[in-house]
Amino acid sequence: MEYREFGKTGMKVSALGFGGSEIRGVDGGTVERLLGSALDAGLNVIDTAACYGDSEELIGKAVSHRRSEYYVFSKCGHASGLPTPDWDPRTIRDSIDRSLKRLQTDYVDLMQLHSCGVAVLQEGSVIEELQKAKQAGKIRFLGYSGDREAARFAVELGVFDSLQTSINVADQSVLDEVLPLAMAHGMGVIAKRPIANVAWQYETTPDVDYYVEYWRRLHKLAYPFTQLPVAEAVGVALRFTLSTPGVSTAIVGTQNPGRWQQNATYVDAGPLPTDEYEAIREAWRRTAEADWLGQT
Repeated sequence: MEYREFGKTGMKVSALGFGGSEIRGVDGGTVERLLGSALDAGLNVIDTAACYGDSEELIGKAVSHRRSEYYVFSKCGHASGLPTPDWDPRTIRDSIDRSLKRLQTDYVDLMQLHSCGVAVLQEGSVIEELQKAKQAGKIRFLGYSGDREAARFAVELGVFDSLQTSINVADQSVLDEVLPLAMAHGMGVIAKRPIANVAWQYETTPDVDYYVEYWRRLHKLAYPFTQLPVAEAVGVALRFTLSTPGVSTAIVGTQNPGRWQQNATYVDAGPLPTDEYEAIREAWRRTAEADWLGQT
């Protein structure tokens, strides 16, 4: 497994991280096998969120006894069952405490504000609540997860240790300005949606709304690699994301233990050759439309 510096935090994170959004509702035995095999192979990043249903609880039950072997990243901001409103300081405080209980840990390595807008960041009270939690030892580092103008604003604030944002062959809007800024601030960068939901595999508009925008873009981008067998094409897409300067780790979610091993094989293949990487970048520059912004 390849490991990378996570900004200025001192953490060395696996290039491939586990995304906890897809395990919600999955039986505990499957999650235990999935995460256990990932940790055995050297993955050391597990990313989840308070609003991912029972994801935090499943992770805690499956691998909390191996807590020293991984970094746990979570997110807060949405009430998700708490009586207080979204983006209220009380919600931040109580959500963090709830996450610790669910994850069966005394602290999380990174707590991220989950896709709030610029106005919330400007007001500042939720950031202050994160800082209080850090002072209390409940979280080690502060992060922001989001896209578009809010992602840039969060970077420029200079208070966050990391940025999680969409980076893939169908979502490159952050590459020219936001990522260089994040690098200049010494931030760790988490790439979400690193394989663009494999949206190119659908011949017609996907039934899942979450995939439609990428499907539309990829249809116009017409990358030659998308004509390869799906497994090979996924490898190209993932390696593109991990070859992007500034990316610390790419978060991939799956319910299939075998899929994790396959993704690890793609990472082992190393960076995408420069000419292939630049061809994808050039196709984006030539084709991308003004409204092709980061997908939250």
